Amino acid sequence: MKRVGMSPDGMIEKIIVILFLFWIPIAHSQSSLKIPLYIKDKEIWVEVVKTPEERANGLMGRKHLSKDGGMLFIFETEDYHGFWMKNTLIPLSIAFIGREGRIVKITEMKPLSLASHGPPKPVLYALEMNKGWFSANGIKAGDMIRFSK
Repeated sequence: MKRVGMSPDGMIEKIIVILFLFWIPIAHSQSSLKIPLYIKDKEIWVEVVKTPEERANGLMGRKHLSKDGGMLFIFETEDYHGFWMKNTLIPLSIAFIGREGRIVKITEMKPLSLASHGPPKPVLYALEMNKGWFSANGIKAGDMIRFSK
């Protein structure tokens, strides 16, 4: 008796497609390095982005960010690194941080805006958090961000 249905090759192709679709979010979540940062008495966990591709995408397209989560941008050299909110749906605050870990400026950024936001002097890092997070936690320019307790 002949079985009616999918050939073994067709079944294998479907399994590969299904595995691939599940693999994409898993691979993406595993590639996002998360580290703790310490600001005053606060511990936060942030995603680290350091390649040009990761920095270009940032938080674009995301619909939410955890309460005490953020994204840390690490640059190869100190410079006047600018940010905009094109395709970014979450209202954000950004802290521009010098080589030594001191916040040089904090600014608020509106979703989907093409306005450019930059630091007053060259920085090596930038930290994006939910809008108002820095002020709600009493963090201001001049405060230090530490990479360890």
